[in-house]
Amino acid sequence: MIDIKRLRENPAALAALIETKNVKVDFEAILELDARRRELIAEADQLKATRNTVSREIAELQKAKQDAGERIASMKTVSDRIKAIDGEIKELDTRQNELLLAIPNAPHPSAPVGRNELDNVVERDWGQKPEFAFAVRDHLELGSLHDIIDFPRGSKIAGSGFPLYKGLGARLERALINFMLDLHTAEHGYREIFPPFLASAESMTATGQLPKMAEDMYYAEKDELYLIPTAEVPITNIHRDEILDADDLPVCYCGYSACFRREAGSYGRDVRGFLRTHQFNKVELVKFVHPDHGYEELAKLLDNAEEVLRRLGLHYRVLRLCTGDLSFASATTYDIEVWSPAEQKYLECSSCSSFEDFQARRGAMRYKEKGGKAQPCHTLNGSGLATSRLIVALLECYQQEDGSILLPKALHPYMGGVTRIGG
Repeated sequence: MIDIKRLRENPAALAALIETKNVKVDFEAILELDARRRELIAEADQLKATRNTVSREIAELQKAKQDAGERIASMKTVSDRIKAIDGEIKELDTRQNELLLAIPNAPHPSAPVGRNELDNVVERDWGQKPEFAFAVRDHLELGSLHDIIDFPRGSKIAGSGFPLYKGLGARLERALINFMLDLHTAEHGYREIFPPFLASAESMTATGQLPKMAEDMYYAEKDELYLIPTAEVPITNIHRDEILDADDLPVCYCGYSACFRREAGSYGRDVRGFLRTHQFNKVELVKFVHPDHGYEELAKLLDNAEEVLRRLGLHYRVLRLCTGDLSFASATTYDIEVWSPAEQKYLECSSCSSFEDFQARRGAMRYKEKGGKAQPCHTLNGSGLATSRLIVALLECYQQEDGSILLPKALHPYMGGVTRIGG
């Protein structure tokens, strides 16, 4: 949520910054509500001061056994007005909050200005694209060849976009998840979380999924719970309505979850197999950090996510997202894209973002210095990593001419001695 103080100070500059996200904003209604609210607060404060003064006078008159009826009657009028003002302020707060919840986060000034993904900036790449002396098979062919991925039966069970892993495919998926969790907890300093896979509307609102993305999520209406689109939601909400000790920052969590998303993209080649699914698995990285160290911690988080691909020996690149491609809640985002030989393109497998204090204000996630006031912390998150596109890259990049698939050494301890699928 945008800081109302920042909005008051320079609404035109803030509007111009947000509009680089391709979103037209009008702060007039919010500022009118804010001005009226501040007027009422000032009036209420003055009336309360008067009430306190007169209450003392009434006590003195009563102590002196003098008539205080007139002052008591006047205070009844004052008290009624204060009650009416408090009710109006509450209504204004609700209306202002609703309007603020619909305003996206402002991009960081360093974010490249652009309209869409074509304006994203390649920051760097790692490794080399694999070369083959034979016609490469795509992940669907390889999955079918070895009977390790079964999309037709997954569709029979739940509809399109719900993969079914079998045999060594299921083992490989589990190996990836365990490998990533072990890496992030043992070497990168994250504390492991196993979160709920459903979340309340309040939790979804805190992280920015609601109200904007309600149509993209699965909703269990009877229970008023949403299936999570990412573990970012439950893990970030661990500290909703809490105050952290500044000395404990950064607080770093990682956790596995299944992720559920109704929006699976447009029809065509890009929705084949694992390229887009309604359900996928992901290990998420979440940090609560001091604002002074937010971008330093984001760089570390990004490197932690990249390390997964380096250990797996997969070629990838890092993109800095332009303003027009940033999410609703993000101030800065880096995407990590892994190479698919069959698709001959890069596939996103991680987004690492700073939300600055946007989520913290929505969810009252704060920190406190010794002797200071509670302040919103900064929140960061990133996929560390999502497995669906990772499976695509692993199967395709490590395929052999006979159709077998070598497994990278990092996964050998997690595969029970299996080093190759097929062959």
